[in-house]
Amino acid sequence: MNKPFEPKLLTVLREGYTFPVFCKDLLAGVIVGIVALPLSIAFAIASGVKPEQGLITAVVAGLLISVFSGSRVQIGGPTGAFIVIIFGIVQQYGYDGLAVATVMAGGMLIVLGVAKLGDVIKFIPFPVTVGFTSGIALIIFTTQIKDFFGLTLPHNPEHFLDKWMVYASHLGSLDLHTLIIGYLTIGIVIFWRRVTDRIPGPLVAIVVTTILVQWSGWSVATIGSRFGHVPNTFPMPHMIHVDLDLLIKMSHPAMTIALLAGIESLLSAVVADGMTGRRHRSNMELIAQGIANVVSPLFGGIPATGAIARTATNIKNGGLTPVAGIVHALTVLLIFLFFGKWVAFIPMSTLAGILIIVAYNMSEWHLFVGLFRGPKSDIIVLLITFFLTILVDLTVGIEVGVILAAFLFMRRMVEVTQVKYLNESLSGEENVLDPNAIKPEDIPQGVEVFEINGPFFFGAADKFQTTIRQMKRRPKVLILRMRFVESIDATGLHALEDLLGTSQKDGVTVIFCGVHAHALKTLKEAGIITKLGEENFFWDIRKCMTYAKTLVASNGEILVNDKG
Repeated sequence: MNKPFEPKLLTVLREGYTFPVFCKDLLAGVIVGIVALPLSIAFAIASGVKPEQGLITAVVAGLLISVFSGSRVQIGGPTGAFIVIIFGIVQQYGYDGLAVATVMAGGMLIVLGVAKLGDVIKFIPFPVTVGFTSGIALIIFTTQIKDFFGLTLPHNPEHFLDKWMVYASHLGSLDLHTLIIGYLTIGIVIFWRRVTDRIPGPLVAIVVTTILVQWSGWSVATIGSRFGHVPNTFPMPHMIHVDLDLLIKMSHPAMTIALLAGIESLLSAVVADGMTGRRHRSNMELIAQGIANVVSPLFGGIPATGAIARTATNIKNGGLTPVAGIVHALTVLLIFLFFGKWVAFIPMSTLAGILIIVAYNMSEWHLFVGLFRGPKSDIIVLLITFFLTILVDLTVGIEVGVILAAFLFMRRMVEVTQVKYLNESLSGEENVLDPNAIKPEDIPQGVEVFEINGPFFFGAADKFQTTIRQMKRRPKVLILRMRFVESIDATGLHALEDLLGTSQKDGVTVIFCGVHAHALKTLKEAGIITKLGEENFFWDIRKCMTYAKTLVASNGEILVNDKG
């Protein structure tokens, strides 16, 4: 029985949760928790907030996402996708602004889930998704250059091109020891995969580089030197500061956070479905993400969503149910409470190296390059989204990308929808291929036949009106054949009403032929059937043509139609 609003945790408990399954979940959860530890710290620092706020998010949001998730194996927490938008909000409005935007985004996600729009979000065009994801990856890489090379900068510009100009002019200030730690981190993360997947490479890199810096006495920037003491006590929930002016200002960033959280969490759930052979509940997943983002700021956390890499790690290590995600959150909590004070010794260049690896994995450059083999319109959407993301703003990149993709989609639909003037366009070949086609000689003088082929929406209405105007003479009967029209929108209806009004003034009888049930219902609700009369609607073209001949023979006077 399908229960779209039931968390998978309840489904698992109702089916029966066994000890062997718990053992697998426990092992997977501990491993994912260890993986999440360095990433949560790195994402928080790159986002412009304190390192402990990333850990708090992994605990609170990670726990709530697993409890309410519509996926059995989804792992939630802070992700790289949010770095750009969080950093911008914090720089301009401080953490209070971020907290308000995060809660608003959570509310939006809950509304989207309750409204059953989970499947709609998954339809974001692929070039848009690749474009802004690759753009985010490049921005993350760019923001880590300073710490990776240990550059001394008079100021750290906000914009992409300005950053690279400042980096280029201060390359002489790089610190050799910092650079060694950064390259060592990347090397360990890459090559540790060949040793084992059980112990995360980023954790090994943190331990090795931290010990090396402390043992060697190198003067390398650490979390402690940058942020001071890192607390190892978990905060109590508190109310966030809210005022009307801040709510208005945060509405736009909140929409971006909600969109990113929705897209990434559902993509992660889809990837998990492919790995496990199960199906997630997309609307329940959005509600879970919403709940997590509403609660996370109450503890000082940041935005969270489903994390594709950590979810895949969970599955590969045997995680079977949401219990693994709960164990992951508790693992991060225990490490935070008992080993949190050691976080201050982690080198900043180590975190930069980890984030450079994250940026590389996020970029999915093979997908980016692969899209250049597709249609030119998709390439345009990809490049515009990508460049707007890195040069202007992530929000602008997503919005323009989606809008542009929508316009290009409408253009394609217009190209698909055809309006044929059958009196002149029929050929012998068409008649052979289509048993229901009519020959030009079957159309009597005084009758014009037009066929609409495809969805009759606002993009095709202008094509329809242009084709109608091409009639060289005013007919007595105008037949609209609509056997391939399954949907009509308001603009299409308006075009038909204009045609009926003009035809009535000119004394032209309009007959509809072969209208599908769905389109017929639309015409009925719009009052067109009542206005025109049911006697002017036919399904069979032969009967329709016979009726038209009768009308022409009677000099255009409408007769009572006996359809038998």
